[in-house]
Amino acid sequence: MTEIIVVTSGKGGVGKTTTSASMACGLARRGKRVAVIDFDIGLRNLDLIMGCERRVVYDFVNVINGDCTLKQALIKDKRLETLHVLAASQTRDKDALTEDGVRRVLDELIADAFDYIICDSPAGIEKGAHLAMYFADRAVVVVNPEISSVRDSDRILGLLASKTHRSANGNGGVKEHLLLTRYNPRRVANGEMLSVEDVKEILGLDVIGVVPESPDVLAASNAGVPVILSETSDAAVAYQDAVARLLGEELPLRFLEEPKRGFFARMFGG
Repeated sequence: MTEIIVVTSGKGGVGKTTTSASMACGLARRGKRVAVIDFDIGLRNLDLIMGCERRVVYDFVNVINGDCTLKQALIKDKRLETLHVLAASQTRDKDALTEDGVRRVLDELIADAFDYIICDSPAGIEKGAHLAMYFADRAVVVVNPEISSVRDSDRILGLLASKTHRSANGNGGVKEHLLLTRYNPRRVANGEMLSVEDVKEILGLDVIGVVPESPDVLAASNAGVPVILSETSDAAVAYQDAVARLLGEELPLRFLEEPKRGFFARMFGG
């Protein structure tokens, strides 16, 4: 049975697209058939992070408008056979998306027996974000551990509880997960950043993952490689853990404390 997962947040720049790409790759590496859709009409960043921007011929809006078939628009990932990308349009605005059009695309992916559909939402609460979450079964709410990001995400939780297909039809609502990005234990200890427990207490959600602040994320994005595929990166390990928890595995959270420095680092300030 297909599960639709929206990756969302109230604030821009928190790592939604990085999370969408990494979680899609993580699920595909486990043998799942995955389609990841960019709902950020007019900007289109998912294909850059996935490294397939030069292969985009048709996009999400083309499919909705009937300019092409869904099969023509889906881009098959070169690294993972069961992963497909549906890019956003760069030349249209968010009004090009319609509820009926989005429903038709999702229904076709479900009929094609995809295990997971990842909806990469734009930030905020406008039309594109609403349609990205409307048909979701689950939501991964991406939050930086700072108060404005947490506050804006609280608004998103309100919309997930009241403005989705599941909530409107009394189907139990969207199952919500919290994922913290750019977490820095040293800044938490110095009082410059909220702790995991602080964020959990404010939003009332359990945490599916904690991704440490890392230059590997930007480097991977610039290279067109989802960071989860960077095998030696702590951020990759954090995303792998998040995917495992999404699939029901019980794992302790990592990267909550600053790594202990060795003897020479303490002696010479490294």
